[in-house]
Amino acid sequence: MTTRTKTTAEAVHAVTTRLTIQDIAEILQEVLGQRLTAHLAGLSDAKAIGAYARAEREPRIDVEARLRLAHQALQIVVEADSDHVARAWFIGQNPQLDNDAPAEAIREDRLKDVLSAAHAFVRS
Repeated sequence: MTTRTKTTAEAVHAVTTRLTIQDIAEILQEVLGQRLTAHLAGLSDAKAIGAYARAEREPRIDVEARLRLAHQALQIVVEADSDHVARAWFIGQNPQLDNDAPAEAIREDRLKDVLSAAHAFVRS
Protein backbone atom coordinates (compact mmCIF):
# COMPACT_ATOMS: atom_id res chain seq x y z
CA MET A 1 0.00 0.00 0.00
CA THR A 2 1.42 3.37 -0.94
CA THR A 3 1.56 6.29 1.45
CA ARG A 4 -1.05 8.15 -0.63
CA THR A 5 -3.48 5.22 -0.53
CA LYS A 6 -2.92 4.72 3.17
CA THR A 7 -3.51 8.40 3.85
CA THR A 8 -6.68 8.36 1.75
CA ALA A 9 -7.89 5.20 3.48
CA GLU A 10 -7.24 6.70 6.89
CA ALA A 11 -8.97 9.96 5.99
CA VAL A 12 -12.04 8.18 4.60
CA HIS A 13 -12.18 5.97 7.69
CA ALA A 14 -11.98 9.01 9.98
CA VAL A 15 -14.79 10.81 8.13
CA THR A 16 -17.03 7.74 8.20
CA THR A 17 -16.36 7.13 11.88
CA ARG A 18 -17.32 10.68 12.80
CA LEU A 19 -20.59 10.70 10.83
CA THR A 20 -23.82 9.68 12.50
CA ILE A 21 -25.63 6.68 11.11
CA GLN A 22 -28.39 9.09 10.08
CA ASP A 23 -25.92 11.03 7.91
CA ILE A 24 -24.53 7.83 6.41
CA ALA A 25 -27.99 6.47 5.59
CA GLU A 26 -28.93 9.78 3.97
CA ILE A 27 -25.77 9.91 1.83
CA LEU A 28 -26.09 6.29 0.71
CA GLN A 29 -29.79 6.72 -0.02
CA GLU A 30 -29.07 9.83 -2.10
CA VAL A 31 -26.29 8.29 -4.19
CA LEU A 32 -27.19 4.59 -4.36
CA GLY A 33 -30.94 4.75 -3.80
CA GLN A 34 -33.01 3.29 -1.02
CA ARG A 35 -33.43 -0.21 -2.48
CA LEU A 36 -29.76 -0.79 -3.27
CA THR A 37 -28.71 0.57 0.12
CA ALA A 38 -31.19 -1.71 1.89
CA HIS A 39 -30.00 -4.68 -0.17
CA LEU A 40 -26.32 -4.22 0.65
CA ALA A 41 -27.21 -3.71 4.31
CA GLY A 42 -29.05 -7.04 4.36
CA LEU A 43 -32.50 -5.52 4.86
CA SER A 44 -35.72 -6.68 3.23
CA ASP A 45 -37.52 -3.39 3.95
CA ALA A 46 -36.04 -0.57 1.87
CA LYS A 47 -38.03 1.99 3.85
CA ALA A 48 -35.82 1.24 6.85
CA ILE A 49 -33.04 3.26 5.20
CA GLY A 50 -35.26 6.34 5.12
CA ALA A 51 -36.20 5.74 8.75
CA TYR A 52 -32.49 5.62 9.67
CA ALA A 53 -31.86 8.83 7.72
CA ARG A 54 -34.70 10.58 9.60
CA ALA A 55 -33.47 9.20 12.95
CA GLU A 56 -36.77 7.38 13.44
CA ARG A 57 -35.02 4.02 13.90
CA GLU A 58 -31.57 2.76 14.80
CA PRO A 59 -30.05 -0.12 12.81
CA ARG A 60 -28.79 -3.33 14.35
CA ILE A 61 -25.02 -3.37 14.82
CA ASP A 62 -24.42 -5.67 11.82
CA VAL A 63 -26.51 -3.41 9.57
CA GLU A 64 -24.68 -0.33 10.84
CA ALA A 65 -21.33 -1.98 10.10
CA ARG A 66 -22.39 -2.70 6.51
CA LEU A 67 -23.70 0.83 6.03
CA ARG A 68 -20.49 2.36 7.39
CA LEU A 69 -18.35 0.16 5.16
CA ALA A 70 -20.52 1.03 2.15
CA HIS A 71 -20.01 4.70 2.95
CA GLN A 72 -16.24 4.24 3.09
CA ALA A 73 -16.20 2.47 -0.28
CA LEU A 74 -18.53 5.09 -1.74
CA GLN A 75 -16.26 7.92 -0.65
CA ILE A 76 -13.18 6.22 -2.09
CA VAL A 77 -14.82 5.84 -5.50
CA VAL A 78 -16.57 9.24 -5.52
CA GLU A 79 -13.35 11.07 -4.67
CA ALA A 80 -11.74 9.53 -7.75
CA ASP A 81 -14.76 9.78 -10.06
CA SER A 82 -18.47 10.61 -9.70
CA ASP A 83 -21.69 9.53 -8.00
CA HIS A 84 -22.83 7.88 -11.25
CA VAL A 85 -19.63 5.83 -11.53
CA ALA A 86 -19.84 4.90 -7.84
CA ARG A 87 -23.37 3.54 -8.25
CA ALA A 88 -22.28 1.56 -11.31
CA TRP A 89 -19.29 0.23 -9.34
CA PHE A 90 -21.55 -0.98 -6.51
CA ILE A 91 -23.85 -2.96 -8.83
CA GLY A 92 -21.38 -4.21 -11.44
CA GLN A 93 -19.42 -7.43 -11.49
CA ASN A 94 -16.02 -6.85 -9.94
CA PRO A 95 -12.96 -9.00 -10.79
CA GLN A 96 -11.45 -8.19 -7.37
CA LEU A 97 -14.49 -9.85 -5.78
CA ASP A 98 -14.64 -13.02 -7.89
CA ASN A 99 -16.99 -11.16 -10.25
CA ASP A 100 -19.52 -10.47 -7.50
CA ALA A 101 -20.94 -6.96 -7.22
CA PRO A 102 -19.57 -4.92 -4.30
CA ALA A 103 -23.13 -4.49 -2.98
CA GLU A 104 -23.48 -8.27 -2.79
CA ALA A 105 -20.06 -8.66 -1.16
CA ILE A 106 -21.02 -6.13 1.52
CA ARG A 107 -24.28 -8.00 2.16
CA GLU A 108 -22.16 -11.16 2.63
CA ASP A 109 -19.89 -9.32 5.12
CA ARG A 110 -16.82 -9.44 2.85
CA LEU A 111 -16.01 -5.98 4.09
CA LYS A 112 -12.20 -5.96 3.82
CA ASP A 113 -12.44 -7.35 0.30
CA VAL A 114 -14.76 -4.52 -0.74
CA LEU A 115 -12.41 -1.84 0.56
CA SER A 116 -9.51 -3.48 -1.26
CA ALA A 117 -11.60 -3.58 -4.44
CA ALA A 118 -12.49 0.12 -4.09
CA HIS A 119 -8.83 1.05 -3.74
CA ALA A 120 -7.92 -1.16 -6.71
CA PHE A 121 -10.61 0.49 -8.81
CA VAL A 122 -9.35 4.02 -8.18
CA ARG A 123 -5.77 2.96 -8.93
CA SER A 124 -6.79 1.53 -12.32
